[in-house]
Amino acid sequence: MLLIVLSLLATTVLASSLELESGWEYRWGDSPRLTDGTPAWLQPGDDEAWQPIDFPSNPPHRAGRHHAWFRVTLPAGDWRDPVLYVYSIDLIAEVYLSGERIYRHGAFDDAGEGRFAGWPWHMIPLPKGAAGQHLYFRIYSDYTDIGLWGEIKLMERADLLGYILKHSASALVVSPLCLLLALLAGIFAVIQANRRSFAAIALFGLAAGTMILAESQASQLLLNAPLMWDFLAAGGYFTLPIALGLLLEHWFADTRPRLIRSIWQAHLAYLIAALGAAGLGWVDLAITFPVFDALLVVSLVLLMATITPRLHRLGARQRAILATFALFGALLLADMAVAHGLLPWSRVPVSAGALAFALAIVVISLLDYAHTQRDLKRLNQRLEAEVTARTQQLQTLVERLETYSYTDPLTGLHNRRYFDELLQHEARQAQREDTPLALAMIDIDHFKRVNDRHGHEAGDRVLAGVATILNDHFRDADVVCRLGGEEFVVLLPGADADAARTRLETLMTQLAGRVYWHGERMLGPVTISCGIAVYPTHASSPMALAELADRALYAAKQAGRARVAVYA
Repeated sequence: MLLIVLSLLATTVLASSLELESGWEYRWGDSPRLTDGTPAWLQPGDDEAWQPIDFPSNPPHRAGRHHAWFRVTLPAGDWRDPVLYVYSIDLIAEVYLSGERIYRHGAFDDAGEGRFAGWPWHMIPLPKGAAGQHLYFRIYSDYTDIGLWGEIKLMERADLLGYILKHSASALVVSPLCLLLALLAGIFAVIQANRRSFAAIALFGLAAGTMILAESQASQLLLNAPLMWDFLAAGGYFTLPIALGLLLEHWFADTRPRLIRSIWQAHLAYLIAALGAAGLGWVDLAITFPVFDALLVVSLVLLMATITPRLHRLGARQRAILATFALFGALLLADMAVAHGLLPWSRVPVSAGALAFALAIVVISLLDYAHTQRDLKRLNQRLEAEVTARTQQLQTLVERLETYSYTDPLTGLHNRRYFDELLQHEARQAQREDTPLALAMIDIDHFKRVNDRHGHEAGDRVLAGVATILNDHFRDADVVCRLGGEEFVVLLPGADADAARTRLETLMTQLAGRVYWHGERMLGPVTISCGIAVYPTHASSPMALAELADRALYAAKQAGRARVAVYA
């Protein structure tokens, strides 16, 4: 809404305005007072003491004088509510018409002096019948300039507001943009890795935004506190080289950072000293500006001499930011030259430099964001591919671990863990389908003698050989497991006692003619003892078969080994 209003005001054509920059006269010094306190120079008859001047500012032959008077004859015109608009006054002033004071900026003491009261624009109300009368300005200034400065116009009061807003519209847009940039860069300085660059950009945005807002004529409409605005403008203006120095020190950290650091530290010291002394009333704030201007020129020359030979080390985006800094600095120098009378007065578009900087940062940030998003997308795709590959590897590893967890590493048969889970499954199925389930316990006879006579490697060879025969002998539905040591177990789903006995006796026949070799030594044939238990013949619950088969195995051992025993 504010931008819409400003746009409408910016297109408003002033109904009437008259330049009042010629026909002025001046005289040095301060007027003596009459008995009634009226300045004597307001009386007619002393015209020879007044000298003509092209513009009511900085008369010749100042010679250290701090008092001056200016006057002009007001022209005729059809005015409804006339006011005299003055862009600025150095430094304090009283305005008289028809022997009466009609306006005052600042406070004069008994000696005709006073302290700096700020650099606002002035709206001096005039009566309708003022045409043809002399308008007097009493000026005091211990500043480098004395008198009126910038523009002097005679216009309607209603038109002046539109005129002020028209020339402040760009500042009112650029200043919030710079302050928003400062806020965002400050946030990134806290959360991002490249903190120093973001901190310097945040400081620059804050300084530029504050300075542009404070120096805009519309600020006086927001709050009529000219000295406060000048302090804010000084703070922003004095901070700019600090932000620039911090950024350049970070970018050129491998070259000559000491000189760059010394420059921004000197400006930081001046910022504190100047604003502190002015705030305490030790000096006028106005005096701090010329000193800073001289310091800024020296600093910019040193910085340019330092960084110019090393610009090739910067990236394209850094050079773009530096170019906007340079544009902004050039506009500041031009504004400085106008302020010191080195260039004719004009409105220097300082806000355009700040806008260029802000737009450069925004564009570069958007490019960085787009580049970062592309990199993140590629990284996500690569991570997804790696996660898929790792998941497949992990699945393979899990399957392998599951195999290892259910397999006996020596014989390749299923282990006891597998047997325990399988027995529960087969028991439930036998009960559900009401089918028999046989369980056989097998133990190698005199296995300890093999280990003692030939060693454990020979024993392992015998175990592996017996396991191979067991695995080859039993049908697919039968499951052979190694319980540990030389003890094996076989589950025979659907087999009764006779069928189980027949299969085990056949197995014993195969084993009887089998010899094993360890190196060049023949280990000879081995025999086994077997115990069988069958559900539901021997137990009402299949889970009891292991214990019953173990008892049958014990009976076979007691009966002389190398035999099959069925639980009875």
